[in-house]
Amino acid sequence: MTVRRARRSRLRWLRVLPPLARPIARTMPWVTLLAGCLAGTAYLLILNGVDGTSRPLGQGDVRLAFLPAVAALSFAPRIPFRPLTQAVPVPAGLAPAGHLLLAVPVLVVTCWAQLLIIAHTVPPRHLGSPPALYPLIAQLIGWGAVAVSAASWVDRSRYADLGGAVAAPVGLAAIALAWFTPVTGRFLTEPPATPHGVTIIWSAIASAASVLTCLAMRDQWHRYARGPRRRCSFQRRF
Repeated sequence: MTVRRARRSRLRWLRVLPPLARPIARTMPWVTLLAGCLAGTAYLLILNGVDGTSRPLGQGDVRLAFLPAVAALSFAPRIPFRPLTQAVPVPAGLAPAGHLLLAVPVLVVTCWAQLLIIAHTVPPRHLGSPPALYPLIAQLIGWGAVAVSAASWVDRSRYADLGGAVAAPVGLAAIALAWFTPVTGRFLTEPPATPHGVTIIWSAIASAASVLTCLAMRDQWHRYARGPRRRCSFQRRF
């Protein structure tokens, strides 16, 4: 009986998915996401010059250009109509998960376009053994996962109305600490870390941040009180 009830409940909320596709797409912060992606791409074009006569660009320029997209990604998990979303018989994390799924293709195209820009800026005489791309891709994925995790946990706090305005600086600060701190720079920065080591560590960070994001999305309750003692003392006064 319990198995049948579980199957029926799953079938019920699976039927609700097609009607929810349009509201999820409408509540997606497209303007913020596209603005962040285009800002980084425009930065590379301006840095190189329209005619391509400037210096060759490298992976460090791509890292700087991708930061606006990471900051814009912090606004994706925010649900503007949470009371209405919680009234729908579907899992609590369906709407933010749908926003993230819609944001992934935009980020992939942005990263691909930025890599093409730096590839066209390298003159043929400087071509040789190009640096590995998989550490850079793993690092960018880790940055996005950290930003999404920060946004998901902020959305469960008393500052949920601010959304990405709080999560974006928190995510960028975490990236800066991981990148410029001497202790973590030995493992997260290439060099002195090896490309294989950088890929493994940033993949582990992305996996841990994804787990934290899933835990935050499963939690439907916002945290407003600091603890039960303060709530009890407040109830005794009234």
